[in-house]
Amino acid sequence: MEEMKEWCRLMPKIELHAHLNGSIRDSTLLELAKVLGEKGVIVFDDVKDVIMKCGRSLPECFQLFDLYHILATDHETVSRITKETIEDFAAENVVYLELRTTPKNNQAKGMTKRSYMKAVIDGLRDVDTVDVSFISSDILINHTSEKKKRIFVRLLLSIDRRETTEAAMETVDLAVEMKDLGVVGIDLSGNPIVGEWKTFLPALMYAKDKGLPITLHCGEVPNPEEIQAMLDICPERLGHACFLQDEEWQRVKSSRIPVEICLTSNLQTERLTSIDYHHFDDLYKAKHPVVICTDDRGLFSTTLSNEYYLAASTFGLAKGQMIELARSAIDFVFADDGVKKNIRELFEASERAY
Repeated sequence: MEEMKEWCRLMPKIELHAHLNGSIRDSTLLELAKVLGEKGVIVFDDVKDVIMKCGRSLPECFQLFDLYHILATDHETVSRITKETIEDFAAENVVYLELRTTPKNNQAKGMTKRSYMKAVIDGLRDVDTVDVSFISSDILINHTSEKKKRIFVRLLLSIDRRETTEAAMETVDLAVEMKDLGVVGIDLSGNPIVGEWKTFLPALMYAKDKGLPITLHCGEVPNPEEIQAMLDICPERLGHACFLQDEEWQRVKSSRIPVEICLTSNLQTERLTSIDYHHFDDLYKAKHPVVICTDDRGLFSTTLSNEYYLAASTFGLAKGQMIELARSAIDFVFADDGVKKNIRELFEASERAY
């Protein structure tokens, strides 16, 4: 067991479904929450035990979501969380990361969607423990060193389901503006029982017109009408897809739409009663495009290495199957062909080192 866990950690990996705020370290969250408590913004004792707990219940997860939203209105905090998130993924041999985040507007804090994203970029630039490439396939922001790990980072801008059509369009405009700073696509996320599909559709179609790939949080709750509408626009990827029916799965499979699989997240948010019944098993056996992801590594107390171990131990995958599963995700990234080539080279170099 321990040998397989270590093998999963050493294996090169690709992360395509990771939310910035949900990836915050528990230690950082505890520190920042304590400061907020001292300022009277929150009651620290109400969240202290939840922050320090491993394996949180669904109500406790929602409690932390509220805390994340408070923290994400401070530019310095956003930069810090970004920096630490990159370091944490790189430490477990993630060679390519698509990090998704919702640009925030907060007039009281002097924050605009643009200034929020500047704080994210500042966090990327602040990383000095690993070589970070987020602008192009051949430019490293930090000085290249043979002794440092190398990670490619790209950004997805998320449209929150609570937003208006106008706000969603603003996010897409910002994504177009920031293509040269590593933004490669648009995500639709947020509370799955909030908002109506017609609110987000104009912005998503606008993104398609601008050449931005789309990934959708789809089927997190039973909603056949919305799921069908989502499939109608032919997204480049789907996240979760927990409550699709047979007809909808037939459409997904015939279109070969890659599915972002988040095992621990789906279990802890009660999308399924047991990991043994996860739809990953059916998709993998059908040779459908899938990629293992974390969703919120901090919130759900997991790592991408742990998610691969969970898949291997639950569904009986051997090491060779694991590395091919990880490598296949290269075809689903939203970055350009130059980046894909470099990722393949990193996989090959890692395998030679085994």
